[in-house]
Amino acid sequence: MSTPTLFKWRHFLPEIILLNVRWYCRYALSYRDLEEMMQEHGMGVDHSTINRWVLRYAPELDKRIRPYLKPTNDSWRVDETYIKIRGVWKYLYRAVDSQGNTLDFMLSAKRDGKAAAQFFPKVLKGQHTQLPRVVTVDKNAAYPVAIDALKAEETIEKETELRQSKYLNNIIEQDHRNIKRIMKPMMGFRTFNSARRTLSGIEAMNIIRKGKVKGIVQGDIVSQVRFIEAIFGIAA
Repeated sequence: MSTPTLFKWRHFLPEIILLNVRWYCRYALSYRDLEEMMQEHGMGVDHSTINRWVLRYAPELDKRIRPYLKPTNDSWRVDETYIKIRGVWKYLYRAVDSQGNTLDFMLSAKRDGKAAAQFFPKVLKGQHTQLPRVVTVDKNAAYPVAIDALKAEETIEKETELRQSKYLNNIIEQDHRNIKRIMKPMMGFRTFNSARRTLSGIEAMNIIRKGKVKGIVQGDIVSQVRFIEAIFGIAA
C-alpha cells in the first residue's frame, strides 16, 4: 500500500501519526501521556485517536520491517510470557536466537502443544530465519510434544536437538522484560485483536531498538527514526 493511500483521510500529517505510534510502541507511555505531550507542542490529539493510530499502523510497521531483518542463526531460544486481556491471562510466544535476534512472536489464547506447534512454522516462514539446529526451551511439557509432531511432519529435521534448560533461556527471559516494561502503563488489553495488533508494533520497535535491522546500529536513535520514515515513504 502506498503512503498517500495509507494515510488517506487522516487529519494529521503522517509524520505526527508515526511519531505517536513509534513512541507508544517504544517507551512506557499511556495514550493519555501522549495526548498531553502533543498538547505541549500545540496539537490537540485525543487519546482515543492515538489508540486508533496504533491499532492501524503498528501491524503495518511490523510488516514493513520484515524484509530488512538481519539473518539469524540456528540456535533458538523459545519461551512464552503472560499477557492479560480483559482480566484473563493469554500467552505471547516468542523466539530469539543465541545472539538475541528476534525470530518471531505469536499471541495465543492457550498454552499447550497445539499452540507451540503452530508457532514454530510461523517462525520458519521468516526470510531471516533458518532451520534450527538446537531449540532451547523451559520445562513446559508442551514443547517436546510439539517438536515430535513437527519432526513427524518433516517441518523440522529429525536431528534437531531439544534442550529443556531454564538457565540457557536467560537471553529470552531478559527480552521479555523489555516488552513487559513497555506494556505496564497499558493496564491490560480489552480485546484479543487489539492486543495482537499493539504487540506487533511493540515487537517491531524492540527489534529496531536492538539494532537487528540491516543498516541500523543499536543505540543510534536518529538512524532508527530515519529508517521508519523511509519504509513508510516519508521524506526526512
